[in-house]
Amino acid sequence: MNAFSRYAPFIQDYIYESGWHSLRGVQNAAADAIFHTDDNVLLTASTASGKTEAAFFPILTLLDEDPSRSVGVLYIAPLKALINDQFGRLNELCDRAGIRVSRWHGDVAQSQKRRLLRKPSGVLQITPESLESLMINKHMEIPSLFGDLRFVVIDEIHSLLRGDRGLQTFCLIQRLCALAGCSPRRIGLSATIGDPRLAGKFLSAGSGRGCVIPSFEAGREVWRLSMEHFFNDGPQADAGKLKAGVPVLAQNEAATDHAPAQADPGLGYIFEHTRGRKCLVFTNSREECESVCQYLRQYCEQRKEPDRFLIHHGNLSVSYRQSAEEEMKDDDSLMSVCATSTLELGIDIGRLERAFQIDAPFTVSGFLQRMGRTGRRGEPSQMWFVMREDRPESRAMLPEIMPWYLVQGIALIQLYVEDRFVEPPRMDRLPYSLLYHQTMSTLASCGEMTPAELASRVLPLACFHRITQEDYRILLRHLIEIDHIAQTENGGLIVGLTGERITNSYKFYAVFQENVEYAVRSESEELGTICKPPPVGDKIAIAGRVWLVEEVDHRKREVYCRHVKGHIPAYFGDCAGDIHTRILERMYKVLGEQTHYPYLMKHAAARLEEARENFRKSGMLQHPLVHLGGNMWVLFPWLGSYAFLALERFLKIRCGQRLGLKGLSPTRPYYITFTISVSEAEFYEITAEEARKEFDPLELVYPGEVPVFEKYDEYVPEELVKKGFALGVLDLAGMKERVLSWQTVYGKNSAGYLEENSRRMLKKDADTNQSNDVCANGGSR
Repeated sequence: MNAFSRYAPFIQDYIYESGWHSLRGVQNAAADAIFHTDDNVLLTASTASGKTEAAFFPILTLLDEDPSRSVGVLYIAPLKALINDQFGRLNELCDRAGIRVSRWHGDVAQSQKRRLLRKPSGVLQITPESLESLMINKHMEIPSLFGDLRFVVIDEIHSLLRGDRGLQTFCLIQRLCALAGCSPRRIGLSATIGDPRLAGKFLSAGSGRGCVIPSFEAGREVWRLSMEHFFNDGPQADAGKLKAGVPVLAQNEAATDHAPAQADPGLGYIFEHTRGRKCLVFTNSREECESVCQYLRQYCEQRKEPDRFLIHHGNLSVSYRQSAEEEMKDDDSLMSVCATSTLELGIDIGRLERAFQIDAPFTVSGFLQRMGRTGRRGEPSQMWFVMREDRPESRAMLPEIMPWYLVQGIALIQLYVEDRFVEPPRMDRLPYSLLYHQTMSTLASCGEMTPAELASRVLPLACFHRITQEDYRILLRHLIEIDHIAQTENGGLIVGLTGERITNSYKFYAVFQENVEYAVRSESEELGTICKPPPVGDKIAIAGRVWLVEEVDHRKREVYCRHVKGHIPAYFGDCAGDIHTRILERMYKVLGEQTHYPYLMKHAAARLEEARENFRKSGMLQHPLVHLGGNMWVLFPWLGSYAFLALERFLKIRCGQRLGLKGLSPTRPYYITFTISVSEAEFYEITAEEARKEFDPLELVYPGEVPVFEKYDEYVPEELVKKGFALGVLDLAGMKERVLSWQTVYGKNSAGYLEENSRRMLKKDADTNQSNDVCANGGSR
């Protein structure tokens, strides 16, 4: 279709004034789907491809032609920073037609919220947590706010596909529609969807509509990738090795030309290659983010250079985060930002030249999102991986000498390049923690309800399709017993006194796990929050600097401090990784094949060759179970996080006695060490026999254990917590399939595993090296 001619005049004017010569494929395809169908729409296209405009140009055209009597478009985004970024862009566009754009989150002034409540219209941008707050605290306003809602736009939908937060978001959409009496279409936006069909099913669940996934010519992706490896001390992996008969390095190489002489080699490399450029430096935790920023700032100080590093993560104050965001949007700025996933999603941060990634992210999705922060001004996306590792001790056992992060990083890249794999939605969980949360939220917002009425509001929500009425009765009885719910004289249910203390807290709106946090202040400056404050006189790390604690107010949960020099580790609470089985399987293939990856730099290539040599010599190629000496063995199952967790428990609980298993020690999800009193062949036979037996998954819960896994599990009956963990978290099917494959090939002969498993896991595509649009650092093809 001719999308441009169908757009409203104010949008046509905007396109002309922006200097666009033509519409992109995603914009034409989205216009066709939105204008000519009544279905939900999932738009998947690369970062900076114009997805936001592709969705909003036709949506705003329809809104301009037939104005809504309430908020017409609800835009849900996972981050406040993303909302703030999109607010300016949408405002500029909508102002031309008099369509109001409003924001609603914790940093928005109450006066702006009151203005929307008085006259609801236009576009409302909100986070899932603020939508939860709105449903509870402005319950009576929902019909007038959303009575004529036409569209719900969910940005970065991939970030909501695998956890409770995504399920919460779609619960809220369903509840809002039921309360307001509206039936809006859903528009999902993402650059990193692996299986669009499954994502479309997730997007449409409970909406009563189908889902259109437009196809279009996306153009050729070109990346600039590099991956380098550094030992934190001593010679690097290629030191002293021969190249054309000449040693590459006779002694330890200096970290860089410009970093201080004693700099950490990996961070010195980043320090040098961020100079004179605007870059992002991604880490996998807030603790590492603080540490890296401290070191890089110290290097600036030692070199007598101006500080050129900022920091951005979820525990920092609004002022620190916004300062970093504004600095990155300035095209003339040459500052770099150390960040976690808070800068991973959708924010337009200007002419960013490079993204650095320290160690491997957990997911293919995370890798793609982080790399997608670059390449937004017509340049190829550019990512530099920096893998850091302590040099293994001479007496270290086999699994400890493998460079797991290096191999994982390669696997992430190759999975996407070869198969376009991105982690799929998790759709078959038993989310009892969320069930508690939505039950309490529904009661807090609606007031007294009969048990049947409450069940009719909550159980039909799409994400609870596996939860039975009996499960729900067990939950309600338990909540009455612990006074989270109270029963009135006429049999109705209301929030109990104990429950009110939970639902009245702003922390109730979020379903992701939080730690007890203390606000950190220095004079009038708010720095952010930390966990476990140290005693007065100790030091803390936050905002990329070190501070001396002068006062701790435990009642108010406040820490007062002053800035000092130095370097110490930070702590913000634990962060678990969710690594898919496909990644572990591709790691096996990386170690077993001889493929040269063009993005590997010299240290990384040498370290990978060392790892491949150890892989071959140790027997890891042919055997998942490797003998370490005596009765000590190591098992390499090549399973993702949840199947690996199931395997640990299966070995101890179902097989432990028969195997004579002791001292099981997992390093998730890479390997498990233990001692056994049986042979290797007997290990495979016994584990396969046990895997074939029918057994209740609840048997994999340890005696006396209540495996609290999600935020509100502590308020859920123990029997449901155990059931949710055993049937909704542990991947028994994936674990059993792997165990049975071992016995199938080893029951015949020891070469069988190599023949069967290598054919499946080491299969090479003949054109892999020819088809990759990946180039080594600085090159192209």
